[in-house]
Amino acid sequence: MAGLPDDFTGHDPALPGPGAGGGARAIRCPACRREHLYEPPSLPCPCGASLKVPLLRGGVPVQVRFRSWEDSWLSMRCPHCGRSDQWPQPEFTCNCGATVRLPVDRATRLNAGTAGPLTAAGPQSSRPQPAHPMGAPVPAPPAPPAPPGTTAGRARPFRHRTPFRPHPVRTSQDAVFTAARYLEWLGFDDLELTEAQERDGVTLLGSRMVAQVDTWTEPADVKSVECLWLQTLHAEEMAAAMFTLAGYSHQATVRGEQLLVALFSLDLAGVPQPANGAAEALMETGWTS
Repeated sequence: MAGLPDDFTGHDPALPGPGAGGGARAIRCPACRREHLYEPPSLPCPCGASLKVPLLRGGVPVQVRFRSWEDSWLSMRCPHCGRSDQWPQPEFTCNCGATVRLPVDRATRLNAGTAGPLTAAGPQSSRPQPAHPMGAPVPAPPAPPAPPGTTAGRARPFRHRTPFRPHPVRTSQDAVFTAARYLEWLGFDDLELTEAQERDGVTLLGSRMVAQVDTWTEPADVKSVECLWLQTLHAEEMAAAMFTLAGYSHQATVRGEQLLVALFSLDLAGVPQPANGAAEALMETGWTS
């Protein structure tokens, strides 16, 4: 983790204009040189301020080859209330499977705006809730009726949903809880938790979805993707999704696309990022094909 506490950028969500560190920035993956637009997620301070980790302008992104929990967090200070806390490093997963971390600007931020309430799309709490017990059904929020033209039994299109509200991922249980909430948000509301058969992780099983949350510190491999896909063969209509903290090997990403397994990477802010076309289709249409 970082040494001395640094300052966040912050702004009043009620006032127009982004904070000092706001706005998406073009970032090039150091592994494949593909360009991405990245904006640090908003993080909630207990004082009510909406905060963003400041990126170093002109800083060179690095590929995370070996992840540890300790190195994945920053000690940062809120410019509004002065509170220091641990927050996730700014990073994302490229389509090539590489996890990319952005350098942080450690210069003190002055003249920050007055603290205000969190925006509607931001997280509701800075502490994630505990995961549900093994075998217990995951409670789902009430969902409005599906719009006309939606296939019966499938999830609602993304454009008809309210924004997903993430929670920071600090433990493997937080990762499982985030994946379950995200699938609920997509419309899969009858999930139960069981232990995964392959690697260290948890399986979320429902009538139309089987998902695996991989908590290893190494990228998911082809075998993990194929074993997950095999679990869909017993049902006539069953989608498959995988969530991982460490990304995917290139071969796993290609195989997931061939088998229509939706691959998501979880960042430490609790925002699932699609890693292949099947994941993007699941987000947009509620199905992987």
